[in-house]
Amino acid sequence: MLTKFMVRNYRNFRENICIDFKNIAGYQFSTDCITDNVIGKILIYGRNATGKTNLGKAVMNICATLLTGARYMNDRTFLNVDSVENSAVFFYEFQFDDKKLIYRYVRLSDTELQSEELIIDGIAIFKCDFANKEYNFDNLNYIDADTVNIERYLQSFESGEAMDCHLGTQLPFLRWMLFNVALKRGSVLIKLYSYVEKMIMIKTSDAMMLHPTRMNEAFFESLEEPEELKELEDFINAMGIACKLELRKLPDGQRELYFVHEKLVPFFENASSGTLALINLYHRVVSRITDASFLYLDEFDAFYHYEMAEKVIKFFKRRYPKCQMIMTSHNTNLMTNRLMRPDCLFILSRAGTLTSLCNATKRELREGHNLEKMYVSGEFEKYE
Repeated sequence: MLTKFMVRNYRNFRENICIDFKNIAGYQFSTDCITDNVIGKILIYGRNATGKTNLGKAVMNICATLLTGARYMNDRTFLNVDSVENSAVFFYEFQFDDKKLIYRYVRLSDTELQSEELIIDGIAIFKCDFANKEYNFDNLNYIDADTVNIERYLQSFESGEAMDCHLGTQLPFLRWMLFNVALKRGSVLIKLYSYVEKMIMIKTSDAMMLHPTRMNEAFFESLEEPEELKELEDFINAMGIACKLELRKLPDGQRELYFVHEKLVPFFENASSGTLALINLYHRVVSRITDASFLYLDEFDAFYHYEMAEKVIKFFKRRYPKCQMIMTSHNTNLMTNRLMRPDCLFILSRAGTLTSLCNATKRELREGHNLEKMYVSGEFEKYE
């Protein structure tokens, strides 16, 4: 699991901003927000332009670093525009069983690495300083990766051949190892790759892009199976939208989804923005992922009534009990101990700081406190 993340000098985060998933306050309610003594469910509040989306992009940057063809970069404005530093620092700490893994890298841009290092159980496995051409691979044997062809990597790096052919970015040494070393079953690096591979970020704005001609055709094909269509229908109904669905194949071979009334009503032309957002969520996550490792749902409830937003949170808690999930919202109705808890509710400030509610007041917050009322009355205003 991801136990700590930190970034500096990326987009609007000039100073270090940190998410410490191990910082648990010990509350005895909403315990489904905690998984294996690590915070599993987080809800972040922030005013407009505080960087909620940027924080998600920062966390997801490791996907673009380690996965072939990942699409979480393309940042024209990568570094903080007010900083004199010429690089952004990314820090990830993971815990896999009894292994503690730290992966830290520094980027000059979304395509250029300055350095990277890997530390496992306090042992520096490797460190690459690409800017100064200084490398240390002394402890690769600790992870049974001493057979990796280091010379080949360095030669290809110097010649410019060590590039991601999908993105045109430098190929990190860690990714090189993952794809060029026969790692043992149960290797901590395999667990890392598996975790990162199942990290997903959903942006609310994506919902408005959904259209039958743009949607994955495989999704419509899957809905031809009665049980798949019924599962989608049940999901929408469980979110408080009473409807019956039908999928038909048109004479031109295209598939069309309908609401069933006295007449069939085309779904996408008539669905509300909230319903489209639900379909986007279902299509990208629920129908595809059974074992997501990490979900970042950015302003997931922008088109939802607060009751539907609550239902979505409860659904994801049940569906992905072991998955770490960060949600961002403006909806203060969700700031309640019925759903979350003070050590899992955070405020993102304009200054780029992230503070849990239990650390944003001198009061000892308890289950009976009305967190929304405290927030609206300005109890936590200092941290906004």
